[in-house]
Amino acid sequence: MASQKQTRSVVELSADQEALAQRIYEKLQTTMQEELLAMARLMVSKPDHELFGRGEFELRDKLHELGAKVLETSANERAKKGVPR
Repeated sequence: MASQKQTRSVVELSADQEALAQRIYEKLQTTMQEELLAMARLMVSKPDHELFGRGEFELRDKLHELGAKVLETSANERAKKGVPR
């Protein structure tokens, strides 16, 4: 568990930045929950011999798609606030 805490970085934010972070988080919550369930289902559907390899690459693709949604949502919320991209 100590290594998990070390990999998480704490970012100091201004009040405005924290408010923006909270808005982005709220917008992404449902999507994230649905996508995490889809990822869990994907991994459960794979036989043992496909968990790594094919299953791993499919999971990575889903994670990249999810990352793109985070970027898109962040950019859209910043644009609404007048923050340059």
